[in-house]
Amino acid sequence: MREPGAGDRDRRPRGTLSAAGRGARVPGAHPHRRRRDRLARPGADLEQERPLSADRTTDDDIEDLLRRHAPQVLGALVRRYGHFDPAEDAVQEALIAAAAQWPEDGVPENPRGWLIRVASRRLTDRLRSDEARRRREETVAALTPVDAFVSPPPGEGRAPSEDDTLTLLFLCCHPTLTPAAQIALTLRAVGGLTTAEIARAHLVEEATMAQRISRAKRAVRGAEFRRPEPEDRDRRLAAVLQVLYLIFNEGYTATAGPDLHRTDLAREAIRLTRSVRRLLPHEGRVTGLLALMVLTEARTPARTGPDGELIPLDEQDRARWDRTAIAEGTALAEKALAQGPAGDYQLQAAIAALHDEAGRAEDTDWPQILALYELLVHRTPDPAAALGRAVAVAMVHGPRAGLVEVDALAGASGGHYRLDAVRAHLLERAGDHDAARTAYLAAADGTLSEPEARYLRARADRLRL
Repeated sequence: MREPGAGDRDRRPRGTLSAAGRGARVPGAHPHRRRRDRLARPGADLEQERPLSADRTTDDDIEDLLRRHAPQVLGALVRRYGHFDPAEDAVQEALIAAAAQWPEDGVPENPRGWLIRVASRRLTDRLRSDEARRRREETVAALTPVDAFVSPPPGEGRAPSEDDTLTLLFLCCHPTLTPAAQIALTLRAVGGLTTAEIARAHLVEEATMAQRISRAKRAVRGAEFRRPEPEDRDRRLAAVLQVLYLIFNEGYTATAGPDLHRTDLAREAIRLTRSVRRLLPHEGRVTGLLALMVLTEARTPARTGPDGELIPLDEQDRARWDRTAIAEGTALAEKALAQGPAGDYQLQAAIAALHDEAGRAEDTDWPQILALYELLVHRTPDPAAALGRAVAVAMVHGPRAGLVEVDALAGASGGHYRLDAVRAHLLERAGDHDAARTAYLAAADGTLSEPEARYLRARADRLRL
């Protein structure tokens, strides 16, 4: 049985993000597709810049560097000039220039300063070419010399030290935007996905997604580029973390389409969450969310069979789980619980850690998992948490006890297919095969994920024999 609540997607608004298509590129439409495994691998040190010499710099090194600096450069330009849309275009051009030049000429001593300088020049040229904005541009230029902002020559100082990644995430997750718009803008401006890739993820035409992103940019155009005030910070940070969680969940189990798992999307969410944690290392919610993602993603190698078929948690070959990721995620989960009162992400991470630490399915500490779910459902009305608790009740007290809990959730969950899937599994364990088969088929009809539907129908067919 697969545990709801750890990497599950029930808490997201239905239809917010769905999957069809693969891949995400280096911000700036890197001209060559590269491997991205290193960007979110367990223990990957994305938090420290390391000097790169021209004779040993690989394309992957450069890609890492570009991905790390892209949101910082965009944030710096937006902070200084405003003009979100043209600033983003200027950053894309600078990244493309870097991707073309650095492999041949070597990485500059101050890569972020180089990118800021090139992007600033592109943005200035773009603004100067627009007659309608010429007067405003000249006023801004008079008040704030560009030379005070761009990277100075070697020996005369350094590029701006402030990392604007978090501020940019706050802007992309502005409360005036819908969840769908927040996700699209985050993936475009911070994650570096192209409009076409985001459109495929949402199952819409590229032109439609381009309009959606443009509307989102217009909606935040007048917003001040700064971190929220302390009284608003917790609410805004919660929105940022929720968007990252939604992106990860869609990558871990795609809402629709032929693939169960979208590696690029899940790893992009992990990479961005690592960036947020680097900026907020003592924030328990951030540490807990990163722990939850890493622990959940650690099971990916065993989740599908050779033909892409879904393998439920209790049937997975745990020898294939990523033990390095589990060690990192467990350490993060312990640290998250020590960083303050246990919140939703910390509790879910603790549950995921208990699953990952069990060498066999029958070794799982279900009583402890149930105790954690009791705390979780007390904190949040999330249907995924309640369904996870129902599964834990069944594992501790038997399938009939779990079925009572599942039936009590029927109204609140609105007939979600995962409720039918859990009911089917518990009915099968209780020996009521006819009712289980009916529930499996109902669940299969309710999901748009082809691997999930095939798995559920196969379970139903097995009960007919």
